Amino acid sequence: MIEIGRGAVSKMSAQLGEPTVQYAFRLGDTEVPVNPLIGTHVRLEYLGAIHCSHCGRKTKTSFSQGYCYPCMTKLAQCDLCIMSPERCHYDAGTCRDPGWGEQFCMTDHVVYLANSSGVKVGITRATQLPTRWLDQGASQALPIMRVATRQQSGFVEDLFRSQVADKTNWRALLKGDAQSVDLKQVRDELFATCADGLLNLQERFGLQAIQPVSDIEPIEIRYPVEQYPTKIVSFNLDKNPIAEGTLLGIKGQYLIFDTGVINIRKYTAYQLAVHQ
Repeated sequence: MIEIGRGAVSKMSAQLGEPTVQYAFRLGDTEVPVNPLIGTHVRLEYLGAIHCSHCGRKTKTSFSQGYCYPCMTKLAQCDLCIMSPERCHYDAGTCRDPGWGEQFCMTDHVVYLANSSGVKVGITRATQLPTRWLDQGASQALPIMRVATRQQSGFVEDLFRSQVADKTNWRALLKGDAQSVDLKQVRDELFATCADGLLNLQERFGLQAIQPVSDIEPIEIRYPVEQYPTKIVSFNLDKNPIAEGTLLGIKGQYLIFDTGVINIRKYTAYQLAVHQ
């Protein structure tokens, strides 16, 4: 086999394309297109080293997808409020890095519906669409709210997830495309069911801060998958440094082989070599 790239891996780049999403490995400063590898034998080899994505320190374990332990405990992007945005403590003056918070949290966010393994609600910065949907493997997606800050998006998401899921079932995601859903109807039902809660948030933060979005059509997304597995077996590079097989497709941040699946994003900052 021929080595076609090596370096510290990060999540695959993904772009909408015709007829399917176009992916590339990110290995250090190099990008290697992945779609052309579908149908061929591919080997991923973990080279035994992990270097923190922030400081470059060598670490035995990756924390928060690519960080060493000291950085995980100090960086704003690793704080608890990243997973639970409604718990943002910027206004309390205790943000780990107020400058980072101003850039990434105190900016417009979108609350959306996506259909990956079924309908779910999610949030992301307005600048991260459609990347967020591609990373999740959504086959349909629809923005439904635009809000002024990450914390406010968390409050809206918390309100909506009393009615719809906020997680993707990754096993179901990799067994096939989700059944098509009328996301506009789901949106309208959420708006009706959660009307009082939305009004309370608008009264608290202002009408301009919490705005419904109703003039956008859902998008349909297709992924480069030749065949879905009937049984899901996941590679674990920490236990076995080799993941290989015939590449059957790519969906979300998963590579689908005839021998198993692997979530590339999970191994952010791992030193990998890719062979074909």
